[in-house]
Amino acid sequence: MAFSTGDSGGPMAEINVTPLVDVMLVLLIIFMITAPLMSHKVQVDLPEANLDNREKTAPPVPPISITVEDNGNLYWNDEPVTKDLLESRLSIEAQKTPQPAINVRGDKTTKYRIVSDVVQIAQAQGMRKVGFMALKEPR
Repeated sequence: MAFSTGDSGGPMAEINVTPLVDVMLVLLIIFMITAPLMSHKVQVDLPEANLDNREKTAPPVPPISITVEDNGNLYWNDEPVTKDLLESRLSIEAQKTPQPAINVRGDKTTKYRIVSDVVQIAQAQGMRKVGFMALKEPR
């Protein structure tokens, strides 16, 4: 803040605009130099998409639902199976292309150890997409 040396003894009420003009001139010079550089364009040859001649893709594979009850009973798409049959079916499904997703669902009272065993069996057979199913909570 500048103080006057005159008779009034109060602060000077005028703003010093010299630093503001210096900054504005520097910014103007910077933008004058960089503006032509920003308009320089790079030529890129993009590929053209032809959607009429695309390959026919296989329809999506429906997911497989494995249900685990509290007493250890297993169900493959609501069909009762044993652990050995589950392993053999999972090894067959793991060899398919594309692989179906495996959805594991359990009762409210099912211990996680039992569900974890089913997930480990699925992963050991080579299944890549293993998930869990739950019911949506009512509002």
